[in-house]
Amino acid sequence: MQGMGLMAFAMLILPGMDAIAKYLSTYGGMSPGQVTFYRFFFQLVCTLPLLLTVMGRDAFRAKRPWLNILRGVLHGAASLLFFIAVKYMPLADVFAIYFVEPFILTALSAIFLGERVGWRRWLAIVVGFGGALIVIQPSFAVFGFTSLLPVACAFLYAIYMFLNRAVGEGDSPLTMQTISGFGGMMFMAAALAVGNLGGVEDFAVSLPDSPLTLTLLLILGSLSGYAHLLVVRAFRLAPLSLLAPFQYFEIISATILGYALFGDFPNAWKWVGIAIIVASGLFIIWREQRAARTRETAAAG
Repeated sequence: MQGMGLMAFAMLILPGMDAIAKYLSTYGGMSPGQVTFYRFFFQLVCTLPLLLTVMGRDAFRAKRPWLNILRGVLHGAASLLFFIAVKYMPLADVFAIYFVEPFILTALSAIFLGERVGWRRWLAIVVGFGGALIVIQPSFAVFGFTSLLPVACAFLYAIYMFLNRAVGEGDSPLTMQTISGFGGMMFMAAALAVGNLGGVEDFAVSLPDSPLTLTLLLILGSLSGYAHLLVVRAFRLAPLSLLAPFQYFEIISATILGYALFGDFPNAWKWVGIAIIVASGLFIIWREQRAARTRETAAAG
């Protein structure tokens, strides 16, 4: 129950990070690239004292440092695409499209790890992508190729999760988060330098220009760091199969924040697409849980 409570709470507050990113890039005069850099920078500023208190210098002693840095690069690139998307699109739309990530992860695991995925889950993947297309189609008419950024984000994050599944966790979650946080920050510093030199508006470099902006960035970093630590703690208290469905709570808070702060609310057809995506995702989680129980029973027998 504690694990479920922590997971639900984390999923409900995480969209606050994306709402802040949308506000800063839309009204705060800060590019999505700069917001993404500050996300990782202030995440480290806000969580490093806790990490050092709990683990000391061991927080930086990773058994697989380069793998964790690669995870950070993937996370940084995925966050960048997500923040660019939320600058131009409603929060709920971006989240709905992004939730094709479990479908991509399941497909990657079947293709590269040889995990058995039956026809029912493959059908759920196809249906889930169909739901995403229902959300994307009207967004594409308005926002063009920007509406595909959440799909690219989902693909990068699925690879990030795939690495975790393929290699396993050789390091503690705190160490993994610390090293990958540095990787994300360094990637964004390089991306900002290249994008700014190229004159790309969404990579413009700037400093916080007001106490409000600085406060929002601190909240952004705190939400990013501590919400993910809550997720790590939740997974130590309850199994993945039980907690995975709670990720869809993000759509609830994203819709509320999008409507309250920006006046955005999905229309009826988008709700149909969101329902199809969520139902397909929940079905895949259920089938994976059932398959795991079958394997455990067979191994015990």
